[in-house]
Amino acid sequence: MITPKDLKIYSLHNIDSISQIKILSKNELFALKVISNVLPFRTNNYVLEELINWDNIPDDPIYQLNFMQKGMLRNNHFDQMVNAVINNNPQEIQDTASHIRNELNPNPAGQSVLNIPKINNKPAPGIQHKYNETVLVFPSTGQTCHAYCTFCFRWSQFVKSDNVKFSTCNKNDFLSYILLHKEITDVLFTGGDPMIMSIGNLKKYILPLLNPEYCHIKSIRIGTKSLSYWPYRFVTDSDADEILDLFKQVKSYGKNISIMANFSHHVELSTEIVKEAISRILSTGTQIRTQSPLLKNINDYPIIWEKMWKEQVALGCIPYYMFVERNTGSKNYFEIPLIEAYNI
Repeated sequence: MITPKDLKIYSLHNIDSISQIKILSKNELFALKVISNVLPFRTNNYVLEELINWDNIPDDPIYQLNFMQKGMLRNNHFDQMVNAVINNNPQEIQDTASHIRNELNPNPAGQSVLNIPKINNKPAPGIQHKYNETVLVFPSTGQTCHAYCTFCFRWSQFVKSDNVKFSTCNKNDFLSYILLHKEITDVLFTGGDPMIMSIGNLKKYILPLLNPEYCHIKSIRIGTKSLSYWPYRFVTDSDADEILDLFKQVKSYGKNISIMANFSHHVELSTEIVKEAISRILSTGTQIRTQSPLLKNINDYPIIWEKMWKEQVALGCIPYYMFVERNTGSKNYFEIPLIEAYNI
């Protein structure tokens, strides 16, 4: 029997209300707050209550996945931020954080200027078109998550700086672009996390692609961490059934629909609610393909991947991608040599 749960979000502004972190030392808590002024911190009651083993702090993998650790900033950046926090000057804190972020390569691989398509010779915001058949769409209403990963290579989407964010200002822009480019067969909604959106907003982005003029679109994918961080989205949330009906509708038009689910550790697959969510999604004919980066301190042992992939297959998911850390954010804390990645 699944008991509904209301989502409760925690971030830097209300971090002290997280009862579980009272077990942290003063230095650990201070480091968490210092780094959370630079890199975005966000968690929720499901992660706190059902995923993290608070008897295994700080080594618990989900804790490492969700809570900032001192090593996630270089020493010089950490010291700069410590001084700003101690001085307790809001403007100094903001300016120091902004300076550090700019040195963390917020838009790796030139993504702020490359692969940005144009409509009528003007850049189309919130769209990336790197591969011939695939276009990425960043819905403006999907540019947050139920919780943030400490490794996130799109961390810059979540800080207060519009010049490093991708998001659609107008959903008609991406529709117009796709209509003009018949080589596109695959639309990937990403973010942030599109599954943070209400069913109304999801429909605004997805349903137009079912119209006859978009018959060249064969596959619709949704990149999401919601199965890991808030599986109630597909089970007991007020619009959960409508979401599943939307997936069925996409399938009824002969299009493939896939959830690109990010799971970084088998613990994320261990609860009854995530198993129920997976079952409900698969019942609509939607595929679930799984992906994760290889992360030091979280999943850098073969046995973890073996157990995770076996559990995913047993639940009906398809292991799809293993990534390595991208050159941005806290990558120094998580990256491992490529030869170790190969051996794993």
